[in-house]
Amino acid sequence: MALSYNTKYPAIEDLRNRAKKRIPKFAFEYLDGGCNEDINLNRNTEELREVQLKPEYLKSFKGCSMKTNLFGIEYDAPFGIAPVGLQGLMWPNSPEILAKAAFKHNIPFILSTVSTSSIERVSELTEGKAWFQLYHPSENSLRDDIIKRASQAECPVLVILCDVPTFGYRPRDIRNGLAMPPKMTISNILQVLGKPLWALNTLKHGQPNFETLKPYMPKGLDLKQLGKFMDQTFSGRLNEEKIKPIRDMWKGKLVLKGVASEADTEEAIRLGLDGIIVSNHGGRQLDAGEATIKPLKTIAESYGDKIEVMMDSGLRSGPDVARAMASGAKFTFMGRTFMYGAAALGNKGGDHTIAILKTQLQQVMEQLCCEKVTDFPNHLINN
Repeated sequence: MALSYNTKYPAIEDLRNRAKKRIPKFAFEYLDGGCNEDINLNRNTEELREVQLKPEYLKSFKGCSMKTNLFGIEYDAPFGIAPVGLQGLMWPNSPEILAKAAFKHNIPFILSTVSTSSIERVSELTEGKAWFQLYHPSENSLRDDIIKRASQAECPVLVILCDVPTFGYRPRDIRNGLAMPPKMTISNILQVLGKPLWALNTLKHGQPNFETLKPYMPKGLDLKQLGKFMDQTFSGRLNEEKIKPIRDMWKGKLVLKGVASEADTEEAIRLGLDGIIVSNHGGRQLDAGEATIKPLKTIAESYGDKIEVMMDSGLRSGPDVARAMASGAKFTFMGRTFMYGAAALGNKGGDHTIAILKTQLQQVMEQLCCEKVTDFPNHLINN
């Protein structure tokens, strides 16, 4: 596939800056922020970018391929679109925009339980190739129903979260009265009026809702009621008792997302999971935690031959993907990066962002003389 992108926005930071201008402040701050003082959010990218790679300029080079085999599926690149909640709040219809782009470019798209498109709709757009990420419900009947829907939608991979035993403390969202729909304070109304394109697109596509959860939830929840509903409906702390029934029910690949320790990796292997995503939820949960690249290196070295080790949190570019792969990740995911693209360029944002990342990653591989993505660890400089 020929790669093309808007040359006005050749960097992810360009997309971030444009997104900030096009969407209301409350939506941008939800997308862009971490928790507490944003320390771990910033640490994620800063420490990832301390990873250095070694080029080999005089070595014979036959060209490079980004194709990556994961769970028996060959993808065209070693990165995918991470699950993001409230996507349609940040840019109307963005889950569908990104799902279509992922399908077109043959990379995985993970739909969040609390996104704004349904399992069924995203499955339709991706011909059953989208992954689904499950927040663990408190009621077994709800858990079973959602898993059944994901299975009927032919999702090849179910992702369960372990890093949300409590919801992150996010001062911006508290100040903004974030809810679904957002609380219409004078400040928020003025923000919406200042972003007419966002407002028109919201009118066109309709008020964003938790489409997958719609059959189970009351209508018109404000922030306090939404928090109560989520607390009552979902039990974020996972353990063997909760994971084993899911493993028994789910016949596809099962992945644990939010792993940040060797102990949790060992437990995932013991419980028969097929993969883990080393992640700290993009710095949105534990501000005092490590940058994701730190546990990735030790986990991949010790357990990479026993379970598929993937990574998200902090990646923003093709070189970041290369750094993570060189450090032991089998695959990578990005959330904010793709949402910046959708918010910046609307329907073209998904294609544009994927084209940038593929172009950047190919350039890195050619520079390193790295013919296959599995060769990235050979170019890691161990500091």
